[in-house]
Amino acid sequence: MSTLAIFGANGTIGSRIVQEALDRGHQVTAVVRDPAKLTLAHPMLTVTTGDVLDPASVAAVAAGKEAVISAVGGGDGPGHIATIRPAAEALVAGLRTLGDAAPRLLTVGGAGSLRKPDGTQIWDAEGLPAFLLQIMHAHGDALDFYHTVSDIRWTNLSPAATIEPGKRTGSYRTALDDLLISEDGSSRISAEDYAVAVLDEIEHPRHLGERFTVGY
Repeated sequence: MSTLAIFGANGTIGSRIVQEALDRGHQVTAVVRDPAKLTLAHPMLTVTTGDVLDPASVAAVAAGKEAVISAVGGGDGPGHIATIRPAAEALVAGLRTLGDAAPRLLTVGGAGSLRKPDGTQIWDAEGLPAFLLQIMHAHGDALDFYHTVSDIRWTNLSPAATIEPGKRTGSYRTALDDLLISEDGSSRISAEDYAVAVLDEIEHPRHLGERFTVGY
């Protein structure tokens, strides 16, 4: 059992990470702006208010935890664009104040910077909506920042090109910076199996200090 703090716990991806963690027997602190909006009840779950953009708030929530997971900016709409890079910076700044006691950090990333078989990146495709490009590049900026961080044990997890609610199969493939494409030519992962990959990485760390991706 691990003690986990999860920011963005009531979002599409965050809520599934919370459920997966609870199902595995972890002690979870769900960090949200409005606790009233998270109605899940579980003996291993604590709900608290926190601000992912405030290093002091991050430090207060993270103290004593074994890992912090941030699902902020995980794809719940254009309104999250402005928080993605600042959240990365605040998470790292807050954890740094804890020194050697700082927990591990795992953050939900984006797929835009993943390489396609032709060598281009997803965000190079023509015709992408402006707001989607903004989200992709915001995640890219956050990843660039994480690559400058060497004193915090961080991991950034990019989904496949398409992530949406679906079934939990418990199966997925992993890569580092290359887009995973299945035999039918699609690139996808359910939010449920993405959460499986998050908890697998928490329980068995294989990607400290790097980005990796998951897909079918």
